[in-house]
Amino acid sequence: MVLTVERRLGIDLFWSIAWGIVATILLTRLITSKISHERPLTAAAAMWLRELTAPREATTGEGGAVSATRVRVNADRPRKQTRAQRNRARAQATSRQRGKQRNRPRRQETKRGRSGGVRTPTQARA
Repeated sequence: MVLTVERRLGIDLFWSIAWGIVATILLTRLITSKISHERPLTAAAAMWLRELTAPREATTGEGGAVSATRVRVNADRPRKQTRAQRNRARAQATSRQRGKQRNRPRRQETKRGRSGGVRTPTQARA
């Protein structure tokens, strides 16, 4: 078969015989590595044919109730915070809270103290 194919391709007679022998040896080694006395050539050929014609699993989805089209994916994976990072975040949060407390307007003192109630005469006029 190899010689016939080479002659059809127009390869010169000497080179077709030389390369035909090499190709025949390689093809024979390939075939004999796949067969043995327990698995003859006909069984290997039948298995090869069944593998080619076997029904395959559908790779495309056929719809359904759930879809992943609106799932957001980030390129960066979230990392677990170290103890130092957690402490730094807590310190920043408490300093923000303290800053808010400092900027809060204080209650004005009245004659009765901080509890509210009676205004001073200047507050009453305003």
